[in-house]
Amino acid sequence: MINLQDYVQQWLTAFAINEHPWHITQHAPELIQSKIKTLTDDFIIKGNTAIHKTAVVEDQVVLKGPIIISANCFVGAHAYLRGGVFLGEQVSVGPGCEIKSSFVMAHSALAHFNFAGDSIIGSHVNMEAGSIIANHHNDRENKIIEVMVDGIKIKTDSEKFGALVGDDTKIGANAVLSPGTILQPKSIVRRLSLVEQC
Repeated sequence: MINLQDYVQQWLTAFAINEHPWHITQHAPELIQSKIKTLTDDFIIKGNTAIHKTAVVEDQVVLKGPIIISANCFVGAHAYLRGGVFLGEQVSVGPGCEIKSSFVMAHSALAHFNFAGDSIIGSHVNMEAGSIIANHHNDRENKIIEVMVDGIKIKTDSEKFGALVGDDTKIGANAVLSPGTILQPKSIVRRLSLVEQC
């Protein structure tokens, strides 16, 4: 069992569930929909989308709930959030980013033209422009994603899982995290890198 608290310190405060990250992202819509029911009137809730009154969501953003956009977040023009997305406080999502079935914790930033799919992204994570978290093996016949934890390969039994990105990680411009990437807190991924752990 991966202890999410070891990677993302705020996780259990935000979502009191400690399962493997690929199980959590599979159930992102249900988890976020349940959390919407617990929010205060500091959020403007329309259907299955909750936006804090202090958040800024620019024009031409596409929101396909359930989605929570927390206090002091910024979501830039032409961003596309879908399939269950949680943004913690002071998250910045730049223009043209796509986030799918993912949890982005407080003070993290996706610069612009990023994709993050089926992932849990810790606090104070920075994804430079064009960096990608891939969530599906289009490159092989066997689509089941495996992860490497403490030198042990684990089958997820899932065809959709991006990454678990620990707190304070920096991901360089145009880097790609392959499906099933697990990054310890304070990791550094250099620009143009391909991270392929399995």
